[in-house]
Amino acid sequence: MKRVLHVIGKMDRAGAETMVMNLYRSIDHSKLQFDFIVFTNEKGNFDDEISELGGRIFYIPGRNALKRMLALRKFLRDNPSYNIVHAHTLFSNAFHLYAAKLAGVKHRICHSHNTSDAGAERGKFISLLYQYIAKKVIRRYSTAFLACGKEAGTFLFPRDAEVLILPNSIDVEAYRLIASECKDYLNRTFSIPKSTLKIIQVGRMEKVKNHKFSIRLAERMKALKIDFVMLFLGQGSLKQELEMLVTNASLDNYILFAGLREDVPQIMAGADVMIMPSLFEGFPVVLVESQAMGLKALVSKGLSKEVDLNMGLVDFLPLERQEDWIEKLINSRQGDFSCYTDKSHLIERGFDIRSNAEYLQDFYKKMN
Repeated sequence: MKRVLHVIGKMDRAGAETMVMNLYRSIDHSKLQFDFIVFTNEKGNFDDEISELGGRIFYIPGRNALKRMLALRKFLRDNPSYNIVHAHTLFSNAFHLYAAKLAGVKHRICHSHNTSDAGAERGKFISLLYQYIAKKVIRRYSTAFLACGKEAGTFLFPRDAEVLILPNSIDVEAYRLIASECKDYLNRTFSIPKSTLKIIQVGRMEKVKNHKFSIRLAERMKALKIDFVMLFLGQGSLKQELEMLVTNASLDNYILFAGLREDVPQIMAGADVMIMPSLFEGFPVVLVESQAMGLKALVSKGLSKEVDLNMGLVDFLPLERQEDWIEKLINSRQGDFSCYTDKSHLIERGFDIRSNAEYLQDFYKKMN
């Protein structure tokens, strides 16, 4: 059996992590196993499931990138059976792939999940210099380049790199089934009247996800006396600050903090619309999920056009024009998912997890 070591920050329910787990669940575990290096001592949301599937998790805590690099090099030297390292940590991949090279790992895969970098806000010159150097290191010490989409590949890799596109994929048939059977799930679970407009936002409570914009939308909708409920699904460092903003704006009856949940697909099936006012994104798997279920999504123009799968379900809106968002939200109501979803359309475009898992297995198999 071949074991592949994935390098990732922490196995929580975030975009890249969810994509890796979708693939992990779908591979043939008698032939291939995933193990994980995480840079924390805290237990991740997927840790138990990883163990149940036969995977192993190794913890390297600490924020210092150089110390993590040295610790990873030592780990790989102490565990020479790993001949494939698959890294998912954006520009930090430079440290991790260099550590793998120093440890003698033959195959070093760099995987891009982003089209921008939050670190750029800390100081433009320093950030650009760091990105420039990291790209050079990644180009030199990677043996393969993967990306969730064309723009994510362009962002992290040089023009001359041969980038394999592995779209963020899902179990298309499973989502179609949930969409048809769980239309009333959200109403029942949260005791929301059917006539109420149900808006959801799925994602970490961090600055890049722009929840404050959503709160301002809710303030305006309340002033317009619109009957609505907005659910925030996720957790993050800004949760307490956001809860305070909601309370201070007297929006506690309008915005619900639903937390980190395992029933997100069922909630999506009963929502009227999903919003994603992010400052930037890569190719969020949640947008593949929403379109597979026929759920309309309003997203910021900071997202790649690639996220629109040409099913008439994604609207790109400018963050500067709050009124455009309000108008779209008011006119959003749950529709018949069968009018929008086309299983063959998603499969043909590479968004079915079974096909992608087979492709990834073959990809690893060629690495001897």
